[in-house]
Amino acid sequence: MKTITFSLELTESEAFAIAQFFKRATFSDYRQRAIDDDEAYEMIAASGKLREILAEKGVEAPPS
Repeated sequence: MKTITFSLELTESEAFAIAQFFKRATFSDYRQRAIDDDEAYEMIAASGKLREILAEKGVEAPPS
C-alpha cells in the first residue's frame, strides 16, 4: 500500500478542537459517514494515527 506523508499547520485552538473530536467520535459516528464497516475502521485507524501525532506534540483532549 502506498503511503502519503504530509505536513500540517494548525493553530493551538484548532489542534485542541480536532483532538477533542477524535476523542469523542464513536464507531457509529464514523459508520454513519462510511460506505461500509471496512471503511469506518479505516477512518478510525487514520484518526488514531493523527491523534497519536497530536499527543506527541503535547496536544491531547482534556478529560470530559
